Amino acid sequence: MTARPQRRRTAPGSPGFLRRSQSRWSERAVRVLLVAAALVSVLTTIGIVVALIPPAVEFFGKVDFGAFITGTDWSPLFEPPRFGVLPLVTATLVITVIALLVAVPLGLGAAVYLSEYAGHRVRGVFKPVLEVLAGIPTVVYGFFALRAITPFLQRSWPGGDPPEVFNALSAGFVMGIMIIPTIASLAEDSMAAVPRPLRDGAYALGSSRMQVSTRVVFPAALSGIVAAVVLGISRAIGETMIVAIAAGGRPNLTLNPLEGMQTMTAFIAAAGIGDLPTGSTGYQTIFAVGLLLFALTLVMNLISIRLVRRYREVYE
Repeated sequence: MTARPQRRRTAPGSPGFLRRSQSRWSERAVRVLLVAAALVSVLTTIGIVVALIPPAVEFFGKVDFGAFITGTDWSPLFEPPRFGVLPLVTATLVITVIALLVAVPLGLGAAVYLSEYAGHRVRGVFKPVLEVLAGIPTVVYGFFALRAITPFLQRSWPGGDPPEVFNALSAGFVMGIMIIPTIASLAEDSMAAVPRPLRDGAYALGSSRMQVSTRVVFPAALSGIVAAVVLGISRAIGETMIVAIAAGGRPNLTLNPLEGMQTMTAFIAAAGIGDLPTGSTGYQTIFAVGLLLFALTLVMNLISIRLVRRYREVYE
């Protein structure tokens, strides 16, 4: 029989023992830091909920929840006050849809080009330039929509009544430009993660580059693309400065994007800097609308998680 080699033990106090001990302590410290980083987001979410719920519950003790959700007149600071939030929700959805009509085709088109068509040099130039858009302050986008896009639409409108000074169309268009980098960058990363053999196999069968892009790479990266689009939706719903500057501050229940309207975030921004007495019903509307906005964002994230899990592709 061959004798089993005995494991060499490092005596306490020796250099090897100290190095191993230091390595274990560093691993524990890194683990603690990572757990703390993960807990920050969880605790932040809990803190937001804790801050929103008590004033919102007190508000709904005075205002009927059904009237709040289905009411068509929002004038909480007038006499008599009206608390129908539907105009704010409708404005938020209208501007978000316009933004998606701009951002999704352009963002996904940019992602396909950068992933499948652009060379290394072109990608090294185009991608940083595209991501510069994400670093522009949103207040700059808002003034760009008000001072450049709206006058252009008013001058070039083909017929009928031109857009108002404050309108949802220019706000949604500029918001779509703002979220293009979010969608394009995440979608391009998902496409770049698709294994090269899938592309090579499609090319070997005689497929064109467009066929490979749309029928092989795009379906394989669908989970990441869905996540990118949903993240863009969440950012559009939560955007404040663009809609506050370009869309106006008048609650208006309409689907006409040429008119001015007020979104949920714009109302929170306008009411939050006002002179509302703390504890008053008008002050509590901020928390009620904020809780509704939080719930909509949470629903969007849950839908995103479900879609990502459904269309996720795992490659070995």
